[in-house]
Amino acid sequence: LLIAALRGGAGGEFWRALSSGLAMIGFAMVLAQFLLSGRFRRVSGRIGIDVTMRFHQLAAWVALAFLLVHPLLYAVPALADGPGAALPRLAGMFASPGLRPGVVAWAVLVLLVLMAAWRDRLPLRYEGWRLTHGVGAALVAALGLHHTLGVGSHAQDPVLAGFWMVLTAVALASLAYVYLVKPLLKRRAPWRVTGNDKVAERMWRVTVEPDAGHGFDFHAGQFAWLNLGHSPFNLVEHPFSISSAPEQRPQVEFTIKQSGDFTNRIGEVEVGTRAWLDGPHGAFTVAGRDATRLVLIGGGVGFAPVVGMLRSLRAQRWPHPVDVIYGNRLEGQILYREELQAIAGELDMRLHLVLSEPPPGWAGPTGVLDREVIRACLQARDGQVHPEALYFVCGPLPMMDVVEAALSDLGVADGNMVSERFAYH
Repeated sequence: LLIAALRGGAGGEFWRALSSGLAMIGFAMVLAQFLLSGRFRRVSGRIGIDVTMRFHQLAAWVALAFLLVHPLLYAVPALADGPGAALPRLAGMFASPGLRPGVVAWAVLVLLVLMAAWRDRLPLRYEGWRLTHGVGAALVAALGLHHTLGVGSHAQDPVLAGFWMVLTAVALASLAYVYLVKPLLKRRAPWRVTGNDKVAERMWRVTVEPDAGHGFDFHAGQFAWLNLGHSPFNLVEHPFSISSAPEQRPQVEFTIKQSGDFTNRIGEVEVGTRAWLDGPHGAFTVAGRDATRLVLIGGGVGFAPVVGMLRSLRAQRWPHPVDVIYGNRLEGQILYREELQAIAGELDMRLHLVLSEPPPGWAGPTGVLDREVIRACLQARDGQVHPEALYFVCGPLPMMDVVEAALSDLGVADGNMVSERFAYH
């Protein structure tokens, strides 16, 4: 908008100018979305994947709203002659051959956003959805550029035209980097599965090691995209939290729950299977944070990154207080129970294993991780909650909503909470 204002050029009546402005904002936001896919550590590394993906989703809806309104505003002046007068004008616009690229981009964008919002309800595997999302996004960018340069109000200005071409080139290059360059780089650093064993009810520990070298550097609590038994160009890859500590390199361990079309067969993965890793990602880590008291809260398989953090704290001989609250439905779902108890004996750590459906004779806390259960666990050490501590929360979405609300009620500021939600894919 600033470039258009400084360069002058196209004027016109109010509704046309407003439509053009919304189109420019919306198209710029669409192109920026390519860098907010969660695959670029320089973008999401500091603020975390949660913030990146939430902004990605919110920005998509805003861009869609602006671009949906864009063609409709051209028909507003015709409303002076009655509502019926605007319809022929709209119909003529959408049927015009010269506007066809823009109309197609407009329709594809609507479809992309709706498919992303309701992808869990679509009869598509994740890999199929990801392919359609990538191809559709590229189509929107290319056709949007064609439309902008062909009929845009400021299309003839060379500076603004160059701006759109550069922005589109960056967007498409980022897509090519994710789907072509990254797989090529991964081919130079192959991994293999060195272990796959059941560690709890429907839970498996998958261990991988690089064929050569020390693998990659990561911080405890981060995650990586894991591809098992396929080509590095294959879209069958999924994000999993790393449950091993950096001190265990070159070995990298993932704790994976059987759920969904991919993980239901995780127990069948054989030792020696080729693996490819893309990572590390995420900011769910103590590294780089000023903390002298930690509270780690996990539920179900969301406890996997917490395990990695505890293993690293153990290796570092962490001298400060740590409170761990781990919620499950059944006792058989508890991960690494003996190891957790051993770590608790070596650190200044209080371990609280919470069950919502405890067996007879269960001596630990019971219920869901609500305000009262969390407060009781936190006060077990010295009768205080310690809102100044750094709180890490990871697990199923309903659990996290309850836990975050409970912590807020107990006086914990948002800035003292670090969350990672299992809704990335």
